[in-house]
Amino acid sequence: MHYDISFPNLGITLDHVGKDIDVFGFKIAYYGIIIGAAILIGFLIATHEAKRTRQNPEDYLDMGIVGVIMGIAGARIYYVVFSWDMYRDNLLDIFNLREGGLAIYGGVIGAVIAVFIMARVKRLSPFQIFDTVALAILNGQMLGRWGNFFNREAFGEYTDSLLAMRLPLDAVRSGDVTETMRRNIETIGGVEYIQVHPTFLYESVWCAVLLIILVLYRKRKKYEGGLFLLYVFGYALGRVWIEGLRTDQLLLPGIGLPVSQLLAGVIVVPAGAALLYLRNHHKRMPLLRSGKVYEPMPDKIEGSKPPKKKDRIFKFKEK
Repeated sequence: MHYDISFPNLGITLDHVGKDIDVFGFKIAYYGIIIGAAILIGFLIATHEAKRTRQNPEDYLDMGIVGVIMGIAGARIYYVVFSWDMYRDNLLDIFNLREGGLAIYGGVIGAVIAVFIMARVKRLSPFQIFDTVALAILNGQMLGRWGNFFNREAFGEYTDSLLAMRLPLDAVRSGDVTETMRRNIETIGGVEYIQVHPTFLYESVWCAVLLIILVLYRKRKKYEGGLFLLYVFGYALGRVWIEGLRTDQLLLPGIGLPVSQLLAGVIVVPAGAALLYLRNHHKRMPLLRSGKVYEPMPDKIEGSKPPKKKDRIFKFKEK
């Protein structure tokens, strides 16, 4: 198998892009390393947001563990359900995550369920939690797409555009290669190449732009859940057109429609309508107000010894 990846119209060539790294004889997939890094950074972002908004960051460490487990489970279940033909004859492959096979929408669904469960357990506002983790989730999606780059997957149809990506034919799954790609195969130095839309890159850049928008908007939001709702709308809007370019779409059984593109289209309309409606009517909905407020402890308390560092972070007040 050949390991080079190039962007010919940009003059960029990477001669050797491996799929894994060898550590003491054990191969660790770059896909897994990127997902792990995204999860770790997500924890840091969520706890930072919790501190910034005067919540208890320890709550988000607890919820994050449950959210990650349910998010990964949801992402895998979603992928397997809509790719059942790949697993029906070998059920143990369902548990092999090293080759990829995680669907972002399934991960988000799993994380949303986890939020509602943990909000009830900890008696917190689920909408406040959604806003606190929105940046972390979006960051994970932005970084996670680069796992697709190393796996040579999640690419689109043939193109000769400025950002066209060239891959060796023997480095990609045969099922992802369309007839149009085969008609445009180039042979260079005896190696056959396909040239495709780098849809993983499109989505990663889209998420990066959306992340900047959310960071700028977060201090101007008018109600709990507003940041997460903007994230849902923005991500679904991008996914509608990006998913239409991909050749490895998950399809609805018996119908043949791309499930993620259809889901994005279904989500973007009500999410956009909700943003417009709640902009002026959020005060009528008590559920969108946070139920708890945490205030920073002062560094010094008059008439007593300074509190220990572990006690300085927060004190709790009911609204």
